[in-house]
Amino acid sequence: MDVTMLAMVLVVLAWAFHFFNKQRKWTRAVDLIPGPPSSIVMGNTWELMWKYKFNQTQAFEDWTKKYGGIFRLWVGNNKAVIILSKPEDLEILLGSNKHIEKADVYNQLHSWIGEGLLTSTGKKWHTRRKLITPSFHFRILDQFVEVFNRNSDILVQKLLLQKDTINVHAFITLCTLDIICETAMGTKVEAQKNATSAYVSSVNDATVSFHQRSMKPWLQSDLVFNVSTEGKTYNDALKVMHDYTKEVIESRRKEREIRRNSLSVTEKDLGMKKRVAFLDQLLEANDSLLDKDIQEEVDTFMFEGHDTTAAALSFILYNVAANPEVQEQLVQEMHDLFGDSDRPASSQDLQNMRYTERVIKETLRLYPSVPLFARLVKEDLPVSGGYVIPAGANVTISCLQMGRDPVQWPDPEKFDPDRFLPENSAGRHPYAYVPFSAGPRNCVGQKFAMMEMKSTVSKVVRHCKLDLPSPGYKPKVEGRVILKSIEGVLLKISPR
Repeated sequence: MDVTMLAMVLVVLAWAFHFFNKQRKWTRAVDLIPGPPSSIVMGNTWELMWKYKFNQTQAFEDWTKKYGGIFRLWVGNNKAVIILSKPEDLEILLGSNKHIEKADVYNQLHSWIGEGLLTSTGKKWHTRRKLITPSFHFRILDQFVEVFNRNSDILVQKLLLQKDTINVHAFITLCTLDIICETAMGTKVEAQKNATSAYVSSVNDATVSFHQRSMKPWLQSDLVFNVSTEGKTYNDALKVMHDYTKEVIESRRKEREIRRNSLSVTEKDLGMKKRVAFLDQLLEANDSLLDKDIQEEVDTFMFEGHDTTAAALSFILYNVAANPEVQEQLVQEMHDLFGDSDRPASSQDLQNMRYTERVIKETLRLYPSVPLFARLVKEDLPVSGGYVIPAGANVTISCLQMGRDPVQWPDPEKFDPDRFLPENSAGRHPYAYVPFSAGPRNCVGQKFAMMEMKSTVSKVVRHCKLDLPSPGYKPKVEGRVILKSIEGVLLKISPR
């Protein structure tokens, strides 16, 4: 072996020694944090697969009880995930401007929503956040109240036609899809009237396939997923959805050009309404955005605002049905606001729905639409208990466990909207309740979501009496990307 070859071998060996030594130190640092025993090859994946049947909700509940508000998991032999559910630790993580990068699990969303506000980081995220935030000003949101009212009217009509026990989520998800399409893109897909259209079916197919992937470790690889049945269904659905979004963006751009070039052309000539959709806000805000950039944000808004709201509304109506005294107080609030009138709710009415808001918040405490969200720690992060999360670790926040912490929420399984009265909230840790995340990367659309939920809940309660299908019925929740009930949310609906 000549000198050059020997030198190369020594360099490679030195690099390998350095790499594996660094990896060993990193692994030891992670293992200082308590957690379930793991195997060398599969980490804790086998336990999730065989003992818990992929039920992360039950697994995290058991491990939180055993290890407390911070524990670690191994996915395979080299990917560490740290689970946090203590408010003081969340404040350190979420309140920081240093740890704003999403965990690598969000990379799976790139094929759907690109690198929009949810998945981007660094300068791109800061620029987009600054650009998009004004689109959710109350002045803008007020104009969507009519959309909320009109579509929730259709929802109520559909619900009152049902005679037996129904899966209310199946109806609500079509309503929220109608709302998000009209508010995001200014288009009417009429999902509640035509649930079998190509676009509506594709949204459902993409959502189901994405959730299936999140629960199956062997589908985490893009290569494996793309050749699987779920992957093919997912990619076919994305093509339909993306083609539709592109067509809408191109149409809106052309309409703006016509408007610029001819002052005599009216909105009526263009077939436009005065209401300005989220897409129009993006087109008006910055002409330098490419269609690809705009599509990323529209697709992100669609992704974040459809299934999450549908899940929340389904659990809200369940809690209303399960707690007759809560239902009566909601009915009384509606009577105080509307009397015997059948007029639609105004934005001021929505602001005055104080009890309704508490019901929504209490539901999100117990059933957060996004039960887990994650960050990538870029530098060592000291947390409670004297532990240090090493740089490079994925940190997952468990909202589901936080909402059931008896330290923050006495008698946590009891449904009590009055927990959110000002006098009862005083002294509670500000990071004990984060269904919309918190800090610099909190949900930019949370006011929109709250208005939509208030509008829909009030409309349903004003016209429908909600009952459980059987005494003691409780949905079987499953913590996927979005918290859902395995068999749907079953209710009986009758006219009020």
